Amino acid sequence: MSNFPHLQATPWLVLPAIGCAIGTADTVRCMQRRWSFYHGGVLLCLYMDLLALTLILFFLLYPYLVWLGEAR
Repeated sequence: MSNFPHLQATPWLVLPAIGCAIGTADTVRCMQRRWSFYHGGVLLCLYMDLLALTLILFFLLYPYLVWLGEAR
């Protein structure tokens, strides 16, 4: 349904990437100097934010990397 082998590049994925980066910066703002369980929870949220940001950037940049997708 999504025409998977023929990926089309769309610059609209920049908007979720910017939103995710702003959310990650807001999560970094909640970090504390001393270690506590709150600090560990914020660190876990940071890891999840970075995972989401990496996934969004992968989907944004992969269609532009034609040399990476041409495996025969």
